[in-house]
Amino acid sequence: MNVKKGSKIKVEYEGKLDNGEIFDSSQHGDHSHPLEFIVGEGHVIPGFDNAVVGMKKGDEKEFEIESQDAYGSYDDRLMKNIPRNALPQEQEPKEGMVLVLGTPDGRQFPVKISRVNKENVTVDFNHPLAGKKLHFKIKVVEVQ
Repeated sequence: MNVKKGSKIKVEYEGKLDNGEIFDSSQHGDHSHPLEFIVGEGHVIPGFDNAVVGMKKGDEKEFEIESQDAYGSYDDRLMKNIPRNALPQEQEPKEGMVLVLGTPDGRQFPVKISRVNKENVTVDFNHPLAGKKLHFKIKVVEVQ
């Protein structure tokens, strides 16, 4: 059975950056934890969703995803200054530190501190993989 929109599938995968650094993998130690999702429902980035269409159980594939089909381009407008006193006081903010912020509807997302001065902390609201080309190696292990 070929993968199509609406198929529930499981894939083993490894994602790398241009420099060869692995940023995500379904292999954790000696165990594989395949990614399970329904194709075409927005559960994964668009480039990944499109790449699996037409594959069959057992098929393997390597492909690249440009930033616009992954996590988008890097946007300088998503750098925001936050007053230091608005941050939790129990930990001193440092450049490179990742904070988890909450939205009014209860969702949480990570932001990275890019600059710190006496009054403000500059945080980067871009996804950590924004602006990056992603390289994937995948294997379809189940198609329903």
